[in-house]
Amino acid sequence: MFNSLSDRLTATFKNLRGKGRLTEADVDATVREIRRALLDADVAVPVVREFTGRVRERALGAEVSGALNPSQQIVKIVNEELVEILGGETRRIRLAKTGPTIIMLAGLQGAGKTTLAGKLAKWLKSQGHSPMLVACDLQRPNAVTQLQVVGQRAGVPVFAPHPGATSTELDHPAGDPVAVARDGVEEAKRTLHDVVIVDTAGRLGVDADMMEQARQIRRAIVPNEVLFVIDSMIGQDAVNTAVAFDEGVNFTGIVLSKLDGDARGGAALSVASVTGKPVMFASTGEGVDDFELFHPDRMASRILDMGDVLTLIEQAEKSWDKDEAARMAKKFADQEDFTLDDFLAQMQQIRNMGSMKKMLMMMPGAQNIRQQLEQFDEREIDRVEAIVRSMTPHERVAPKIINGSRRARIARGSGVHVSEVNGLLERFAQAQKMMKKMAAGGGMPGMPGMPGMGGGARKGAKPAPKKKARSGNPAKAAQELRDAEARRAAGSKALPTGASFGQQGGDFDPSQLNLPKGFDKFLGGSK
Repeated sequence: MFNSLSDRLTATFKNLRGKGRLTEADVDATVREIRRALLDADVAVPVVREFTGRVRERALGAEVSGALNPSQQIVKIVNEELVEILGGETRRIRLAKTGPTIIMLAGLQGAGKTTLAGKLAKWLKSQGHSPMLVACDLQRPNAVTQLQVVGQRAGVPVFAPHPGATSTELDHPAGDPVAVARDGVEEAKRTLHDVVIVDTAGRLGVDADMMEQARQIRRAIVPNEVLFVIDSMIGQDAVNTAVAFDEGVNFTGIVLSKLDGDARGGAALSVASVTGKPVMFASTGEGVDDFELFHPDRMASRILDMGDVLTLIEQAEKSWDKDEAARMAKKFADQEDFTLDDFLAQMQQIRNMGSMKKMLMMMPGAQNIRQQLEQFDEREIDRVEAIVRSMTPHERVAPKIINGSRRARIARGSGVHVSEVNGLLERFAQAQKMMKKMAAGGGMPGMPGMPGMGGGARKGAKPAPKKKARSGNPAKAAQELRDAEARRAAGSKALPTGASFGQQGGDFDPSQLNLPKGFDKFLGGSK
């Protein structure tokens, strides 16, 4: 969503690197580029003017002039201001003290309210709540049916006493959405659901009839939260729409839908600043699970290409199989071989976390490899799984036995070319070597100078002598072991005694040293 804005801001900050001191001209040029980047991203002009004004004022102040690295200080200022216009801090749902928590959704038609209702219900269910959906959109054809399908996918019940408008009954729906909303809340109380999500009707544009209906529903159910669902791809018109809904229903929070699109994303930066209402959630895909709590600081970090490692960790903790992780940890501690079955299990764990592209884009500096990430094929994990499952159990444990004919058979069984089987086996061999090195205490390779992280040998240092391999003949191996013991015993006898200070044998006379009187009794060589 913010790729264009992120690229422009990153390029702007690169021009500041290496400068020990920033002049007023440097600051003005930077602020000018930031202004252009925000306007190109469809951010509202008043928001751009206020944002760049604060950045310029702080950049010319003492916090930059006295900084050791002025360019990094500018990035810090822009990051803090982005967090501020995105809402400042994470805002969570205010739960009702008694009775069910009532959440009302409002927004234009096509913004994604119905789909988002199911996503929100699924997210609340994962948080330990028992939500129920109420279908109050009785005007859009088949809206009730759509909500029922979404609720089924989310595993959440839907209260829908009226079917709503159909393709043959567009102009005269018989149901009363206000009565449906009121009855839905009563049904939730009766069935002991602690959260009620009310899906209301939308229109292609803001009109008086729609707004009056939304007001009546709000007065009837008195919701704890009114969430305004806005399409992130709407552009400059987002501000006008948000202001109209704020005046009409006085929403308490904003939900950004279609945040995975390729639009410029100015709506996200404009709506929260203009209305003063926080962005609470974001819809990041088409699946029911593509939904997340909105963190302004993390979103600002993504825009500035600093990554979002915290969200990545949270996704991993949510989807990672703890039993499988414990099994792998035990295997790792026991220094057992890393097999293709283990390799496949790890790949499946990664797939359970969601889209690989989305995860990799959360890493710091991901904008530099965005083109490669966009070309990444998500089906690669499926091909890897097909290749591994085409092997026999013995081949998965001992891949060295996979010769040419076996590779051809595996390629035919998995529907891939032999070169892909070869590539997988090469990657697995590298992973197996790395696992063995880590299990042996060598740490991760390629990290010079770090204790326990491997690769610590200095440049020019002699490699450690390789240990002689033990013979496979039991009798010969026993003889080699006896010879080694004899060599160690002979070496220990050859060591001189009383050589703590480097003396290579002979009697040691403390009187030869200019020591204080009586000090010789502390020396081991004294008599």
